[in-house]
Amino acid sequence: MEVILAEYLGFCYGVKRAIKIAKKHANGKSCTLGPIIHNPQMVERLKNEGVGVTENLDSMDEGTIIIRSHGVGPQTYEKIKSKGLNLVDATCTHVKRAQRSAKELAEAGYSVVIIGEKNHPEVKSIFEWTDGKAVIIETETEAENFAQCSKLGIVSQTTIAAEHFKRIVLHLLEKSKDIRILRTICTATEQRQKAAIELAANVDVMIVVGGRNSANTTKLAKLCETKCKTYHIETAEEILPEWFNQCKKVGITAGASTPDWIIREVQIKCQMM
Repeated sequence: MEVILAEYLGFCYGVKRAIKIAKKHANGKSCTLGPIIHNPQMVERLKNEGVGVTENLDSMDEGTIIIRSHGVGPQTYEKIKSKGLNLVDATCTHVKRAQRSAKELAEAGYSVVIIGEKNHPEVKSIFEWTDGKAVIIETETEAENFAQCSKLGIVSQTTIAAEHFKRIVLHLLEKSKDIRILRTICTATEQRQKAAIELAANVDVMIVVGGRNSANTTKLAKLCETKCKTYHIETAEEILPEWFNQCKKVGITAGASTPDWIIREVQIKCQMM
């Protein structure tokens, strides 16, 4: 059985940067505010190296708080400073751009729409930079029902599928005569999605590796499912031999928050089947 890796997979620049920053401050007195990336195995490894996780600033009275790659709103920065904590910002630069774009649109008097997942921490952080004035749209139906407005500004979650973004924008184009579209989708996301689809179209089975709480990994799995039999796993231990019955080619891709060592373990196990 031939095992083929997608051309683009695994850690993106923003995730590599966040992990590097976290490791630099691994001293047993530092915590990330929420998991620094959506990969349980990497979060556990960092914990063992001296970087903990806290979900609530109220639980910290000293030490270093690390802002995770998904970013936070301005109120969180203020609270960290008011508590006298050492602040380290590992927000992805692409997320920063989306936050800044949404803030500028809101300040310019535009009705801001964020295209993305309502419960995703990145989307929540972008929303907070509009002073809570933005509307988050996740589906085409929500876009169809969006009210007419005089000025409309559109930004996106950085990990949203490009085609999904385009479909929603098409509905929103009818909602105003003054529209500004700031396409804040990350290039790395598009690269991974395109490479995954191309590979899935040429293999019998796709293995998508990454945290089940990772939005971009889940999207990769859904895209691959349109082309061939697909399995979304977190670690090599989940792989079952029966997945590869009569399989001649298996493809492997991984989300932007999936470490190289996990991808390698999956590759080796597949090669042994």
